[in-house]
Amino acid sequence: MANSFRVDRVGMEIKREINEVLQKKVRDPRVQGVTITDVQMLGDLSVAKVYYSIMSDLASDNQKAQTGLEKAKGTIKRELGRKLTLYKIPDLVFEKDQSIEYGNKIDQLLRALETKE
Repeated sequence: MANSFRVDRVGMEIKREINEVLQKKVRDPRVQGVTITDVQMLGDLSVAKVYYSIMSDLASDNQKAQTGLEKAKGTIKRELGRKLTLYKIPDLVFEKDQSIEYGNKIDQLLRALETKE
């Protein structure tokens, strides 16, 4: 139980730091408007799966954001190393957060049911 608490706490700290690094240190226009929504850590803290969202729904913007985050990975890891007191900074895996689109789809389906009644 205590290990799970530490994993969650480290994930929240990494989320906060990555959001700050993206706003202040990364100058790549492809990652402007990218927000980190969640970080899921492996139990041994070796890999952090970073979920992000962007305001645009265009597939090209999604691909540009993914490419920009991959290019900024080195800068992000370096800044995490400076700010966090971890033995080893985890490898970062960026993945688009699908939960917002999924929630919107469920909302549309529920509204469609209401109009049929």
